[in-house]
Amino acid sequence: MNLFRCLLAFAAAVILTAAAPRRVVSQAVGTDDLLLALAEPTQIAALSHLATDDRYAPSFREAARFPTLRNSSAEDILRFRPDLVLVTSYSPSESVVLLRRAGVQVFVLEQYERLEDVYVSLRKLGEILGRSKQAEELIRNCQSRVQELAKRLQGVKPVRVMAAGIYPFASGSDTSFQDICDHAGALNVAAEAGIKGHVPMPSEKALTWKTEVLIGPQEKGEELLTQLRGLPPYKFMPALRKGRVVSIPGALFATTSHRRIETYEWVARALHPERFQ
Repeated sequence: MNLFRCLLAFAAAVILTAAAPRRVVSQAVGTDDLLLALAEPTQIAALSHLATDDRYAPSFREAARFPTLRNSSAEDILRFRPDLVLVTSYSPSESVVLLRRAGVQVFVLEQYERLEDVYVSLRKLGEILGRSKQAEELIRNCQSRVQELAKRLQGVKPVRVMAAGIYPFASGSDTSFQDICDHAGALNVAAEAGIKGHVPMPSEKALTWKTEVLIGPQEKGEELLTQLRGLPPYKFMPALRKGRVVSIPGALFATTSHRRIETYEWVARALHPERFQ
């Protein structure tokens, strides 16, 4: 009986491996991160057109060894003859429809606001790729880093922060910025004020939120602090006048993958440096 069970397990493993996709194309930076972390290198047919751009891609170094798309069109994707394409909920819908019509399997990264959402996607993608073991190992490593950070920050007084940038939007609850705050010893003042999701900046109300620190993406070129000095409502805030601005590499600030743990750590170090001495 034991021999029979072993043979069944072996047969199932062989079938799973044989069924695993061999030519995978990633259409977006967020799915690039997942694919690079999980797949066998030989499974990766192409990454997104932004995969090697350090302004947008956290994994740009790892991506340098692989072909990249010219754009996000179905035509460009199909020239790599994929048997699996990774897209996001914000990918061009017409491209996704055409890919499915062409008979290509499509994996959609739908939820990414919280790290727990990313874990779900890692497990699903790991199963599809025949790399479930690697997915679980990556998730355990992520959980370990998050737990270590939580220990360092235990008992800290949350710093009152607001997402800031050149685009006039406020980031409230149910956003990746809220997820950053939840893990970095910060209180999102927009969420406290009842803002949900990303909404146009309520400039006058924002001045009443008692923001202690502004946090935003640092793009190449002018410093974030300098950019904010010319923009309302930031230019009227005491936090800006005191120079209390935390700038994060744009690729990390906007990441929709497990790489956001680096953002947690970056922000936590900036807000609570005494816990990292």
